[in-house]
Amino acid sequence: MALSEMLMSGLELMVLGMGMVFMFLAVLIVVMRGMSVLAARLEGEVEPPEAKPLAVSAGAASDLRLIAAISAAVTRYRSTRGA
Repeated sequence: MALSEMLMSGLELMVLGMGMVFMFLAVLIVVMRGMSVLAARLEGEVEPPEAKPLAVSAGAASDLRLIAAISAAVTRYRSTRGA
């Protein structure tokens, strides 16, 4: 078998393989979109859960003071380090 024949055979095999992969991926995309549409129809419209108001705990004031203290410490550390 000559080199040119082997190259043509390899090229044909490559094109065939790439074509098969392309077709498989195209079918996969169509099936996934179909499943998405089907799931949306079967599920219908779902109402989002109602947001519950956040309860303020008794320790919220101490949490705010803690946050302020940490922020002050970080600011001082950065100013002394020159960052």
